Amino acid sequence: MTERVDVAIVGAGTAGLAALREVRKRTDDFVLVNSPPYGTTCARVGCMPSKALIAAADAFHARTRFDEFGISGGDHLRVDIPAVLERVRALRDHFVAGVLDKTDELGARRIDGRARLDGPNRLIVGDREIEARQIVLAPGSSPVVPKPWQALGDRILTTDTIFEATDLPRRIGVIGLGAVGVELAQALARLGLEVHGFDGSDHMAGIVDDRIARSLRDALEKEFTVHLGVEVDVAEADDGAEISWKDGRVEVDAVLVAVGRKPNVGDLGLDTLGVPLDDNGMPEVDPNTMRIGDTPVLLAGDANGMEPILHEGADDGHIAGLNAGGETVELSRRTPMNVVFCDPGVASVGQGANELDPDECLVGEVDFSNQGRARLMLKDRGLLRIHARRSDGRLLGAEMAAPAAEHLAHLLALAIGRELTVHDLLRMPFYHPTVEEGLRSALREIARELPPCSVSDLAGCDALGAEALD
Repeated sequence: MTERVDVAIVGAGTAGLAALREVRKRTDDFVLVNSPPYGTTCARVGCMPSKALIAAADAFHARTRFDEFGISGGDHLRVDIPAVLERVRALRDHFVAGVLDKTDELGARRIDGRARLDGPNRLIVGDREIEARQIVLAPGSSPVVPKPWQALGDRILTTDTIFEATDLPRRIGVIGLGAVGVELAQALARLGLEVHGFDGSDHMAGIVDDRIARSLRDALEKEFTVHLGVEVDVAEADDGAEISWKDGRVEVDAVLVAVGRKPNVGDLGLDTLGVPLDDNGMPEVDPNTMRIGDTPVLLAGDANGMEPILHEGADDGHIAGLNAGGETVELSRRTPMNVVFCDPGVASVGQGANELDPDECLVGEVDFSNQGRARLMLKDRGLLRIHARRSDGRLLGAEMAAPAAEHLAHLLALAIGRELTVHDLLRMPFYHPTVEEGLRSALREIARELPPCSVSDLAGCDALGAEALD
């Protein structure tokens, strides 16, 4: 017997829950289908447990600079990694519990099981057949582990398994130094483990700008071994695993694979929609409506392969929920922003250097090794580069490996989203002493190449030329 509903939502992650919120405002005739576990990638295995681990690692790492502050005794501190991991799981469970509240009260409208499309308006869940006017697909993603490496069993770790460990081995290889790999490699090194990091790219953490990439590498190589531009193989060894590449090999106790996540669409039945699929089995999705072609199916969150970032996933779900619930809307997307929670922090906002015409742009730069507040905090490393349009000074994008990157990125995202110019931003107050004064230095560098502002405009207030004052 076929069950009929107005809207069916597949997946109870961030995008699915955002879609559910909007659908519930418009109809009670819906079902939410999810293949356990519940709790979202972010709360269960992603953003939240990783930041809990990073916080513990940073707290322990602070002892290495105590002497510079005039504090002695830091070398007597010890880390209890099982206790660290226990706290991570306790916090993780707390955050997951808050997410579960969003689905536990749905009753019969919540269906546990794996859903598969059987045409544009039809889902199969086990032995149940569900027909829906609109279907929102938000099944999430899973860590990629190359098949040959899977034979190493529990010597292979992913973000889906590392936080379940009750202890960690002393030697860990991290393959993949994108956002997740960099964050966890540094955290593990700061907890006192021997870490070897590898990536096929010449840049880490998704950085585009060569100068910023070099700045980050200089900082991170002081904490763990970094091998970039290498292709690696992993094989079983007597005491763990062997990672080999063209110029060498190293034995480790375990390998954290952080080479990316793949959309959970392999058995979703997208081929039954009658739309073209690319070589990865993915359909084209309109980013402003989340709709697949002219079908009644919307694809949101990590599963669409666009931007695997929580706020973007939540926006995907919001847009999909509006369109599935009866609205017909096209929403403009937010200013692009990415943040990596390493030290120095990495962030990019707006357009990247690889997207801009260098002849049409001006670039402002600040080196935080000479920035007053950064030096006071012993955070004096990293680089920020800002791009502005040459014709009128409008801010276009920025990239950084810098202290307080997550906060600078939000400020710049606001400015770029509001289409502000360099002079507009220089009119705002910059309190002293703050890291944001470094941003002002980069803006002033661009301003010197723009037509001068009015003499009555405080945007023209220039630097005093003294580190203690600027």
